[in-house]
Amino acid sequence: MIFTALSDGRFLLGERTTRCALGKGGVIEAAGKREGDGKSPLGTWIIRRVLYRPDKSDPPQTRLPTKALQRDDGWCDDPRDPAYNRAVKLPHPASAEQMWRDDDVYDLVCVLAHNDDPPVPGKGSAIFMHLARPDWSPTEGCVALAREDLLELLAQAQHGDAVAIEQA
Repeated sequence: MIFTALSDGRFLLGERTTRCALGKGGVIEAAGKREGDGKSPLGTWIIRRVLYRPDKSDPPQTRLPTKALQRDDGWCDDPRDPAYNRAVKLPHPASAEQMWRDDDVYDLVCVLAHNDDPPVPGKGSAIFMHLARPDWSPTEGCVALAREDLLELLAQAQHGDAVAIEQA
């Protein structure tokens, strides 16, 4: 199944349309995606795995691979580092995003297959589908959904399913 995020903030979740937040810089063709541009890459991205905060909830009901986050989990966003666009343990010698956050947006995270096989330095890292902020503010390039919508998606999803980011 392909779940679709549209550039106008709509998200197609099975037979239902709901809301999503995308990058603060809008959307861009994947070939033009650059690290730190704040843009969501257009394309279809397989959902690789699901990460969750075990102190905030039980594992989500899904057929996708899941992993409990740990306090020292990070994601390397330094294009010069060999671990670029990969999970790392903190502290990491290069720039890395903290996955265990105080703002709740990474309480539930789907790792999307953007620029990961193998990662091309500078073409964008940490493109996730995660929880939306209460004010629905834009992301740094990810797709964000309400908790109930992301849980519904995970309950439907299976190995090989993907998220498409498309121009509306």
